[in-house]
Amino acid sequence: MAQRTVTINDLLDGHAVLDIECLDRVYLNAYVPVLQSSGQVVAFMTQHLGMPIPSPALMEKISTRFRRGVESFASANGIAWVRFAKADRKLEVMQEYLDRQAATGRSGVAAVGVAQEFQRVWTAYQRDTRTAAPQYTFAKVDRRVTCYYFYLWDEDFGAAFIKVCAYFPYPAKVWVNGHEWAKRQAMRAGIGFTALSNGFASCDNPDALQAICDRLQPGTIEVFAQRWLHRLPMPFGPADQDAGYWWELSMRQVEVSRTIVFDAPRRVRGFFEALIGDNLDIGRPANVEIIFARHIYRNTPGVFRTAIDRPAIGPDAGGVVLNVFYKHSRVKQYLKDGRAMRIETVINAPRKAHTFEPTCARWRLKFTGWRDGCLGPGRRRRAGSRRGSCRGPRRRAWGPGWRPDR
Repeated sequence: MAQRTVTINDLLDGHAVLDIECLDRVYLNAYVPVLQSSGQVVAFMTQHLGMPIPSPALMEKISTRFRRGVESFASANGIAWVRFAKADRKLEVMQEYLDRQAATGRSGVAAVGVAQEFQRVWTAYQRDTRTAAPQYTFAKVDRRVTCYYFYLWDEDFGAAFIKVCAYFPYPAKVWVNGHEWAKRQAMRAGIGFTALSNGFASCDNPDALQAICDRLQPGTIEVFAQRWLHRLPMPFGPADQDAGYWWELSMRQVEVSRTIVFDAPRRVRGFFEALIGDNLDIGRPANVEIIFARHIYRNTPGVFRTAIDRPAIGPDAGGVVLNVFYKHSRVKQYLKDGRAMRIETVINAPRKAHTFEPTCARWRLKFTGWRDGCLGPGRRRRAGSRRGSCRGPRRRAWGPGWRPDR
């Protein structure tokens, strides 16, 4: 008589009291799409601002006005001003200010952080000409410039931040946490739950909680970002926005998580120890291609490996973390607060989100715009057509700022 194969579902059956999938950390680029080429910079200065000569002095004038506006905004509203050191963990430094703002129960800026960081900005070089008027060439370079971190506490998203570079063309970043959003929606719906440090430990109605997690859409985050971009002091104003000079969003990093809570901590520890022992080679190409349903050949670019780490700092400090690297992204498994197993898929190349079909199917729809899932490079092609990358219909799933090349 053939022996029955024991699956993961058999092991978890009766011992998993909660199984929730949710977006975790979402990190977005905010950029002005019509200031990405030198010709657009010249058009901004001559056509929009009405200046006869495109000059770097105009960029410095806007930047100086912006820096003074941020300082006045913080001073007038009694907002803490924090200068980050090089080795500071920014969220830990700002946690006390976030807790203080959360205690008020109102959305607001908890603190403004200032840091010196390398950013991709525009610079100008004067050209040697025989004309009386100076002429400049504009090019993008990496420069160490001032960046402002606006740490926020929002009634919908909880702790978040928006980082704005103080130099032209003022690139920005937006960071939110999907679990914190889900917690606030669950409280409004009257669903009782016990929170983990970044997730859920128990819930009275798991199905309703999962439905809330599924409701987090790109439009929800778009509304949050645009609402705060209009409330904070920014280099561009309403007149600039009416002319098309405003920030749009694109994805930089997306984390999708699955949290499995067991009925007893000893069970999750025993299961995780067995998982580590049986999957030391899961990152090898022959194994990882099974997870992602993609064939890996000798000339396939990217990193494919397994790493067992024990972080010394951060939320996972002291614990064992199993990392599986796949090209520019990875899958991370670890114990959450010693009582739940967390599986995180960290997508560092969101335009390749169709790669993660078996891992996060429902999230693939949100970030690629495919109703039935992206067919990817292995789809059926017409006779005589050249095999290439995914060229399916790219709907703007991330609002007007979603771009497949970013």
